[in-house]
Amino acid sequence: MGVWQLLLVGLVMLLGLLGVLAPGVPGQAIVWAAVLWWALDEKTTLAWGVLIGATALLLIDQALKPLLPARRPRESGAPPRTLVVGGIAGIAGFFLLPVVGGIAGFVGGIYGVERARLGSHGGGWASTRTVMRAVGYPVLVELFACLLVVGAWAGAVFWG
Repeated sequence: MGVWQLLLVGLVMLLGLLGVLAPGVPGQAIVWAAVLWWALDEKTTLAWGVLIGATALLLIDQALKPLLPARRPRESGAPPRTLVVGGIAGIAGFFLLPVVGGIAGFVGGIYGVERARLGSHGGGWASTRTVMRAVGYPVLVELFACLLVVGAWAGAVFWG
């Protein structure tokens, strides 16, 4: 696979990661389709292994969805940008501090936005907990699963 094709696959994966943050966009399916595209072009044992692992992980995530609280963004009282900033911070954190940075970035991004929105005495942590209960946990689990798939793909491309 050429450099331009790898760049396109990476862009599709980035769109899938951002799609996880947008209601109604099938972010997981987009990330999985990008891995499928790459594996069908590469046709190596490593590529097929990444595809199988991605499929298993995303299916497990789909099976866990009913066990997580439903997304109720209106109940949190936070504006939609709170979750978007948290998601972007989670994506950046995942690549800056692999794996652990995704969770820390997501929660830290939500806290930062809520602290700025409510002020220093507005209860940034209390609001962050409310946002996480209403919306954050399902989004975090889905985003984290997709980040693991993207990380496995990136590892296979660059070190495989």
